[in-house]
Amino acid sequence: MKSWFVRFLLLATALAALAAAWAAWSVHRPLALAAPADFIVERGQTMRAALREAAAAGAPLDADRLYWIARATGRAERVVAGGYEVSDGMTPWQLVDRLNRGEVAHAELRLVEGWNVRQVRATIEGHPHLVQDTADLSDEALLARIGADEAHPEGLFFPDTYRFARRSNASALYRAAYEAMQRELASAWAQRDPDLPLDSPYEALILASIIEKETGRADERELVASVFANRLRIGMRLQTDPTVIYGYGESFEGRLRRRHLDTDHEYNTYTRGGLPPTPIAMPGRAALLAAVQPAESDYLYFVARGDGTSKFSRTLREHNRAVNIHILGRDG
Repeated sequence: MKSWFVRFLLLATALAALAAAWAAWSVHRPLALAAPADFIVERGQTMRAALREAAAAGAPLDADRLYWIARATGRAERVVAGGYEVSDGMTPWQLVDRLNRGEVAHAELRLVEGWNVRQVRATIEGHPHLVQDTADLSDEALLARIGADEAHPEGLFFPDTYRFARRSNASALYRAAYEAMQRELASAWAQRDPDLPLDSPYEALILASIIEKETGRADERELVASVFANRLRIGMRLQTDPTVIYGYGESFEGRLRRRHLDTDHEYNTYTRGGLPPTPIAMPGRAALLAAVQPAESDYLYFVARGDGTSKFSRTLREHNRAVNIHILGRDG
């Protein structure tokens, strides 16, 4: 009788050891996936529910069996909500560990220099890995949501590549981009030339947005800025095409004509003096610095040469000759 009982214990111990070895092998075996499996864990979901979401997304694992192993080892109690990714080579146990620790998957979004706010909103509110908590908000309500004091959103978001946890709120990304622009603008304003013809950081932001739209050449930004600064100093109208185009919004048909330049509106710098009421795009760091540190020059005009560079002129006569050559194709 005693011998039988000993044999039974030995068999039970061996079977338990085999089961434990199999469990260890199964949870530490790398998963084979042709493409990452993305899934979302909602707030309040259990470990079992989270693992079932992973399996439903395409992860080749037995969610219920993995749950019981996690439960037996005390790893099933804590699950952090968010967006997760199961990738090729990850083990089931690594997935459990990530769910425990909240190691959510991340995504990226790029805001490009020169974009207007319509493009910014379309990009953010169309991103598949953001929770869209701002899509139904007006521009004014959006600014209130992120704590901005400005009345108009144009130019307030810094162009950069933003990395964020999947399932983050869109409002959090707007806030990050807004705060980044506030930091960049404050830094640029602190470095401004003492005789700069601008009265506030917001005016610098407006001018920087115009510079951003006028040129993408690093070697010309400060010269373009000097033309506008010189004009502001003597009360000369800026006469810059991008502001006119911006004022027409989505109704602009793609070609600037004389009637556009002659039709007065608040963004038409051909008919009105000074700066437009708001920025016209998102300026990058280089444009911000150019706006507050323009080159020293006596230029009042510039025109595109057609090769990506500009011809700068001091007098209207010089400018008209440059227009004849580079725009009209005449020999002066």
